[in-house]
Amino acid sequence: MFIDHIRIVAAAGDGGNGVVHFRREKFKPKGGPDGGDGGNGGSVILRVDPAVDNLKAYSYDPKLIAKRGEHGGGNRKHGRSSKDKIGKVPPGTVVYRSNATTVAEAVELERSEEGIDLEPIADLTEYGEEFVLCAGGKGGKGNWHYKTSTNQAPEEHTLGTEAELGVFYLELRRIADAGMVGFPNAGKSTLVSKLSAASPKIANYPFTTLNPMVGVVEFPKFRRCTVADIPGLIEGAHENRGLGHEFLRHITRCRLLLFVIDMAGSEGRDPIEDLQTLRTEIKMYDEDVSKFEWLVVANKMDLEGAEENLEVFRQRFPQLTIVPLSADTEEGLEGLRQELDQRVGYRRDKGASS
Repeated sequence: MFIDHIRIVAAAGDGGNGVVHFRREKFKPKGGPDGGDGGNGGSVILRVDPAVDNLKAYSYDPKLIAKRGEHGGGNRKHGRSSKDKIGKVPPGTVVYRSNATTVAEAVELERSEEGIDLEPIADLTEYGEEFVLCAGGKGGKGNWHYKTSTNQAPEEHTLGTEAELGVFYLELRRIADAGMVGFPNAGKSTLVSKLSAASPKIANYPFTTLNPMVGVVEFPKFRRCTVADIPGLIEGAHENRGLGHEFLRHITRCRLLLFVIDMAGSEGRDPIEDLQTLRTEIKMYDEDVSKFEWLVVANKMDLEGAEENLEVFRQRFPQLTIVPLSADTEEGLEGLRQELDQRVGYRRDKGASS
């Protein structure tokens, strides 16, 4: 099961209370104030973990709850601070804070006409990166802090502060250098499996791929790039038809878009109309994404009619970079590799694009 967006509840721990206590021992019946401080409550922290690739764990338990700090004790005993609660997330996770503080309130707002307000508060992309989702409360001070020359038996103390809590939304946006965009059955899964070691499910029916698959493409001289197989779009995807928003969010981080077109029209569609529809859907979803660098991958060139369609396609779009190939036979695959290396390839030891 692949989960790329989910609602969670997070609550840090309150701080422990400082206490009022007076030292009472044999031969020291009036030993003075010695009430200890309370411990700090645990915070809720999100941490990017390379071993995590989706948000599935939160579908089983959508709660991150830290414990409160212990209260102080006599003899200036400091209450134990609680450990932080760590929530592991994959790289590419965007964190939103909602205007609801409880799940019931969030559900009610989601169903209401007003809807729920979401404020982006973090974008976690680097391995090991951490973000404090809810800060724990601070421990209170015991009465020994308030002893003065004129107040030898203070009963003042402070309570631990309340911790932060709230309802949050996590959204995963897969990170890849290049993203393949196309209609169902355009051959994207086959293509990414031939370019890399990724093994997406491949079958001759729509929506075989139900989650983004990222493959690593290796080039000569220790260079590489990552390519994402974005599940097939349909017309109206920007309005969330089909599985529109489930897929489109994953292309927002790509540096290069590969529009994979069935040039043979084997599904009964026109290649020119396919490209125009896909470009429109991207622009309607996010105009900034439509300005990304892009090229056309003319797939299924081994099928009848593909050559004639490609000639018409080139005449209609003379300025476009078009890479003709057949993912099935791997003919023309090297041309795409060279384009990827030139546009988004980078050295593995440096990790920087060139």
